[in-house]
Amino acid sequence: SFPQIGSKNFPQTLPLRDHEVVLTFDDGPWPPTTPKVLAALQKECVLATFFVIGKPAMEHPALLRRIAAEGHTIGHHTWTHFSLMRMPQADAFKEIDDGIAAVEKVLHGVASTTPETPFFRFPGFEDTPATLDLLRSRGIVVFGADFWANDWDHLTPKAELRLLTWRLRVARKGIILLHDTQRSTVAILPAFLRYLRDNHYRVVHLVP
Repeated sequence: SFPQIGSKNFPQTLPLRDHEVVLTFDDGPWPPTTPKVLAALQKECVLATFFVIGKPAMEHPALLRRIAAEGHTIGHHTWTHFSLMRMPQADAFKEIDDGIAAVEKVLHGVASTTPETPFFRFPGFEDTPATLDLLRSRGIVVFGADFWANDWDHLTPKAELRLLTWRLRVARKGIILLHDTQRSTVAILPAFLRYLRDNHYRVVHLVP
């Protein structure tokens, strides 16, 4: 029903109710920071979706398995996080396939390009008609986002939290993009989760 979602990127997004949010984290697994994100989520009994990169997933398999074992949803984010619109089509397809296969190998023991969880997010949201068609043909949902914290801009934790909560007050609901590899996000996550709880937001957990 929703092959491409996220109002910043596509014409439609998930039909969330007022004060419902989806938490998504990109670019892990990364040992210095991902365990701290997991600990913060576990403390508040919150489940999220992690869009993981294939190469670090292969390099840190125990951490990827921990994310899954704690109940979070595992999506896909290519093999190396290079821009797919800046490479030949065949290489872009291989980036997608290799990333999916690596995650499937770690989690399920088989390097399949048909993912158990058919969720995908483009690095930098840089899709192409060909890569969108490929994912659509396989029934893989492409995630954009409804808003984000700009945590790639290396804001101070105080500035990041202020920006994120302001955007949430404006939007009132939506798919939120964060990065479990960013120390500023690690620093603000406990306070942000408390903000969600104290302001009566519901965190929606997405599963296939």
